Amino acid sequence: MSDELKRGLEGVLVAESELSYIDGSVGKLVYRGYDIGDLAREATYEEVLYLLWHGELPTADELDAFAADLASERAVDDDVLETVATLAEADAEPMAALRTGVSMLGSYDPEADGEPEDLDHSLRQGRRITAKIPTILAAFERARQGEEPVAPDPELSHAGNFLYMLTGVEPDDVAEETFDMALTLHADHGLNASTFTAMVIGSTMADIYSAVVGGIGALSGPLHGGANQDVMETLHEVDASGKDPVKWAKDARANGRRIPGFGHRVYEVKDPRAEILEEKLRDLSESTGDTKWLDYTTAIEEYLTEEGLVEKGIAPNVDFYSGSVYDHLGIPMDMYTPIFAMSRAGGWIAHVLEYQEDNRLIRPRARYTGPEDAEIVPLDER
Repeated sequence: MSDELKRGLEGVLVAESELSYIDGSVGKLVYRGYDIGDLAREATYEEVLYLLWHGELPTADELDAFAADLASERAVDDDVLETVATLAEADAEPMAALRTGVSMLGSYDPEADGEPEDLDHSLRQGRRITAKIPTILAAFERARQGEEPVAPDPELSHAGNFLYMLTGVEPDDVAEETFDMALTLHADHGLNASTFTAMVIGSTMADIYSAVVGGIGALSGPLHGGANQDVMETLHEVDASGKDPVKWAKDARANGRRIPGFGHRVYEVKDPRAEILEEKLRDLSESTGDTKWLDYTTAIEEYLTEEGLVEKGIAPNVDFYSGSVYDHLGIPMDMYTPIFAMSRAGGWIAHVLEYQEDNRLIRPRARYTGPEDAEIVPLDER
């Protein structure tokens, strides 16, 4: 057994998976063999969930039944909604409210006493979690605005229903399609920190609620899920400065600042998800007539590309464009990471269930670097 230290587990293989594959050298991402661009443009988020959970794209009848089952689980118990509203009044962070809400859901699950070893049971619970997360998030945001929650509409898509519950108004086709694509793009991405966290928890045969709550906790960290908000805050800073975006970026780099949304642990070229979201940002900008964020992001990307960052493997990632897209949809900045969780929950559930099919407790070791042969000095002599 090698004693070589792999900090951050970089390059360490811990599992085999059929769910998603990334080739960072060419900017390729696939879910179960399907290119992410094809899925984002030609399949709905519900189809992608079915693919991740069942191994193949559904037929029309299978999709209708699956979507109906998912929609039927959207309602959330009043006790959970009241807790979410209390957290909103206390000015809690949205990710903290989501973490608490999902944890509470486990106690109200009609199959709470089921065995985690029963993977069909866990998948049913995962479906409930996925269906209810949008309801929790929309209710939290409305409570912050002093408004009552909007009941879910089972006739709307997963994406459309969230935007409806958030605003009280059914989204137009462009907004619904854009948000649906964003959910697909964030649904899975290999063994990232939150997915691995969920898998570690799942490997103990804890229930799926525990695994998803763990994933939410990992995603809440600024090194994982918070970069999309950082990008949007940066764009607002550029706007407030009154500077040309390229001038702002030059000054920021001269002052040693890193431009958020550039660089990725895996991708050496532009993130394929960023390519797609840039397209949707153009569509939204054209439909609203507001091109400010599009102008800023494309100008900064062009400047940094000319400066050679992309050649060095520091290219735009998915966060560089997702914040601007969400802003056009009227979503508050601190809800961007919770929306990430709303999408990625489908991937967390898929990975946990896949791993549990041939489960082995994940238990790495650390190299001990502390003192040896320490002797206890009596308390009165210390």
